[in-house]
Amino acid sequence: MKINWGTAIVLAFIAFIGFIVTLVVQMTTNEKYDYDMVTEEYYKKELTFQDQLDKQVLTNDRKMAPNILISENGIDIQFPGNLNEKNIKGTVFLYRPSNKQLDFEVPISLSTSHLLIPKNRLLDGRWNIEINFTYNNESFLTKKEIWF
Repeated sequence: MKINWGTAIVLAFIAFIGFIVTLVVQMTTNEKYDYDMVTEEYYKKELTFQDQLDKQVLTNDRKMAPNILISENGIDIQFPGNLNEKNIKGTVFLYRPSNKQLDFEVPISLSTSHLLIPKNRLLDGRWNIEINFTYNNESFLTKKEIWF
């Protein structure tokens, strides 16, 4: 059987379309490629963006940013030593970009200037950490990307 150039072009188009259809089916049915939105209420959260920026600027201006260290026990968050631990209230939110089921929030309750997030709650990989706290009725915010 002899194939002329017109038949070869048609076969190439059919192979290409088959390849694209296979990719589309693979991407829509395989859970490995299932990515959700960053947050459930994206637009509602976007309205508070300027407030978050103001808190971050205040945190940097007053040098109130906690130091985030990765240790063998987990993530150690060290608040500035000049603060009274009993007056620090807030939350630490850990966001896993690859799997929202792993996201969790820890309330800040300190007896020393350190807060330890235990290793058994964390998987290896990238985490976004957001520390939102108040001290003497002023709100502060620190966001950081970490690799555990």
